Amino acid sequence: MSTIALVDPELRDALALWPVEPLTVHSLAQRRANLLKVIGAVPKPDLPDITADEIRVPSAFGAKPIRVVSYRPVKSDNPLPTILHVHGGGFVAGTPEMKDVENRLLASDLRCAIYSVDYRLAAEAPHPAPLEDIYSAFAWLHQNADQLGLDPARIGIKGESGGGGLAAAAVLYARDHQGPKLAFQHLIYPMIDDRTAVRKDLYPHVGEFVWTQQHNYFGWRSLLGTEPGSADVSPYAAASRAADVSDLPPTYISVGGLDLFLEENMTYAHSLSRAGVPVEFHMYPRAYHGFYQAANARVSQQAERDTREALRRFLHG
Repeated sequence: MSTIALVDPELRDALALWPVEPLTVHSLAQRRANLLKVIGAVPKPDLPDITADEIRVPSAFGAKPIRVVSYRPVKSDNPLPTILHVHGGGFVAGTPEMKDVENRLLASDLRCAIYSVDYRLAAEAPHPAPLEDIYSAFAWLHQNADQLGLDPARIGIKGESGGGGLAAAAVLYARDHQGPKLAFQHLIYPMIDDRTAVRKDLYPHVGEFVWTQQHNYFGWRSLLGTEPGSADVSPYAAASRAADVSDLPPTYISVGGLDLFLEENMTYAHSLSRAGVPVEFHMYPRAYHGFYQAANARVSQQAERDTREALRRFLHG
């Protein structure tokens, strides 16, 4: 049964912009190439108060230095609150430039620094490579906060989709390995449970559009290097596998009501709340995965306002 009748009418036209073919080893290269073309065609906003730069951060795990794209106010009288950004792409695609415009606008509006990590992608670099790159960037920012003009107590992490899943995993890793504490985790329809890729009892109205169960299986199989749903999957790959989610930072989770990740996101929010973690959870009805991109839809505009104001509270109290 098609769920198109359940989709917000203002979101339906945007579906034509999303690829509909299966995600496979053979189609991945073309999908990555198409994404780069789209990114290159997006004009950059004229924001003279923000400077963008590219830096290389050393790996804490002995890998190659990690490319990180930074966005910062040109002038700041005080140490800056900071967002460590993790781009989406289902673990297998994407670059920091996917969110270049958004990160410039956020840095300007929220008066913060943003560092977006160009982490290694699966399947060429399976778990734990992406996690190691993201954690290395966070540890480096914290260690060098004084020189960079950052407030080490106000460094949080933000990610979308696969990036949201990796962000949640990095938060768990930092807690369990006595790393510096992240101030918050801000997760937009995060991909956090590999078991969703193989479940037979999914919610009946989720996952038809944009990111399907087939896509999800490919992403998780690529990251894990083994079958999703196996008994020994690490919580540092799939955050929903964590037996203990206590002592994690305040959390924001946002998801659409037709998103394949709806149930895993609700379950994670419930687990965090039961563990005493402050959670702000938003479920937007009639919205599919990636609906934030439909900028003209009122539900997308509301979600954008909600996410921005949550970040403002995280960063500035």
